[in-house]
Amino acid sequence: MPTPSMEDYIEQIYILIDEKGYARVSDIAEALSVHPSSVTKMVQKLDKDEYLIYEKYRGLILTPKGNKIGKRLVYRHDLLEQLLRLLGVKEENIYNDVEGIEHHLSWDAIDRIGDLVQFFEEDDNRVEALRDIQRKNEE
Repeated sequence: MPTPSMEDYIEQIYILIDEKGYARVSDIAEALSVHPSSVTKMVQKLDKDEYLIYEKYRGLILTPKGNKIGKRLVYRHDLLEQLLRLLGVKEENIYNDVEGIEHHLSWDAIDRIGDLVQFFEEDDNRVEALRDIQRKNEE
């Protein structure tokens, strides 16, 4: 299992490859606000652990294992953002809140959160009832 730090890198690499078709060390460093040397060290570790294939000066690609985990990590992040929006968390807080909690939940908890989000999104009346509760709490 990857560590939380490894997960952050795999998630970001997955996103970059999905959006741009590639992920360079400099792009990863910028996205994660870290030094390129830190990215190089982590990428080498991820290569050793078979999450990606890294060739110096040539770039990197995710292995099927890394791609599968990357997809799941992006799903987890997006799902938690959906939940916080449903709960009425201010938009400017959502990203940092998700970053703060996403590594501390089991996949079982993530699956249950997915069920909960689906429950609310299946019926606009449920979402509206939730909004009514939020408005009452703000008064």
